[in-house]
Amino acid sequence: MSRTAFRAALCTPIDDPATAGRDAIVYHPDGLLLVEDGHIAACGAFRDLAPSLADPVSMQHYPGALIVPGFVDAHVHFPQVDIMASHGAGLLDWLDRYTFPCEARFADPAHARTTAAFFLDEMMRHGTTSALVFATVHAASVEALFEAALARNMRLIGGKVLMDRNAPDALLEDAQTGAAATDRLIRAWRGRGRLGYAVTPRFAPSCGDTLLAAAGRLLAAHDDVLLHTHLSETADEVALVDQLFPAADGYVDVYDRAGLLTRRSVLAHAIHLSSGDRARLAETGASLAHCPSSNLFLGSGLYDLAAADAAGLTTALGTDVGAGTSLSLLATLGDAYKVARLRGQGLDPLRGLYLATLGGARALGIDHRIGSLQPGKEADFVVLDPAATPLLARRRATCRGVEDVLFMLATLGDDRCVAETRLMGAKAWRRGRRNGSGG
Repeated sequence: MSRTAFRAALCTPIDDPATAGRDAIVYHPDGLLLVEDGHIAACGAFRDLAPSLADPVSMQHYPGALIVPGFVDAHVHFPQVDIMASHGAGLLDWLDRYTFPCEARFADPAHARTTAAFFLDEMMRHGTTSALVFATVHAASVEALFEAALARNMRLIGGKVLMDRNAPDALLEDAQTGAAATDRLIRAWRGRGRLGYAVTPRFAPSCGDTLLAAAGRLLAAHDDVLLHTHLSETADEVALVDQLFPAADGYVDVYDRAGLLTRRSVLAHAIHLSSGDRARLAETGASLAHCPSSNLFLGSGLYDLAAADAAGLTTALGTDVGAGTSLSLLATLGDAYKVARLRGQGLDPLRGLYLATLGGARALGIDHRIGSLQPGKEADFVVLDPAATPLLARRRATCRGVEDVLFMLATLGDDRCVAETRLMGAKAWRRGRRNGSGG
């Protein structure tokens, strides 16, 4: 049996603070995390757990550091790392000018492999240990992503994009071809290592009724896969959907009619919704991925977290790279706070930690495996350095509690705050060393 103990300040959600209150967050200023064979065996105060430790156990001590669950990115496009920070207008223009030309390059499997490896290494560097990921229409892009995730023992869910209209010809395929390729990928990859699959129609404007219906049948046929797509990101997009689907009663209804709204559905953005839309989404159990950095960058609108909460919807956080401007969930949390303030709302730092960890795991249906530091969970966690820069160190000295530290990290922090990233207890990344250094 492999046993390692990690000593540092520990902070973990065990529920959503919005519903469970302050008790939803467990904090130990001097904590100990015991990992046995890749799983968490114990998490608590050092003074309580240390006396019970029996040899052999290796002790890793991180003075001044804060250990939190690994971050969960609920919506990100791995092919788009090469178009981050591309100057453009709104969503539809940005897709035409940057996204589609970029994704066409993934017809080359070698390009897909090098990009996937770079993308996952960057995720480790930013403290993200799990994600729900868009690939491209090319099967090789999904295979490259999954191969890279398997090599890193990462819990990751991804899928091949489905599109049959309103995109360049090189990125289109008919519904039967796309569905058949998706079915083959599901059967070949889901459940291998720590991998999961998501049926991935890009969004309603790029999918006709036949293709959306085929996606719905795939979702129904495989009860262990997710549905991952976009919803109501911009006003122009919503207007286009109304034109393309005149028989439907709005964007949500387009997906509903195709059988795409279930407890396994994760819908990114969901900005321009009515109260009726939210009620229907809540009724189906679908989850929403809030992507504040991308929404601010493209000027798409402001996600209404309070309205989502009031409707009983599950919200997670997504970086939405490449329209998102950082792979850091810390930076994304900072933007989520700003979006909330522009809405006249607030975002408590304890709730923020939940959204970036256990909230994401719940949206992805993997909260029984990851998302918190509770015994029995897979030991995916991040060691944060709250004094990673001179400014952070100076501000840290005036923090009065863990809430202050978390808020400081969300508003001033980024990848520089990630000292170490661990997957199943093994070192996946450490500041100053290359990935895959072991541990």
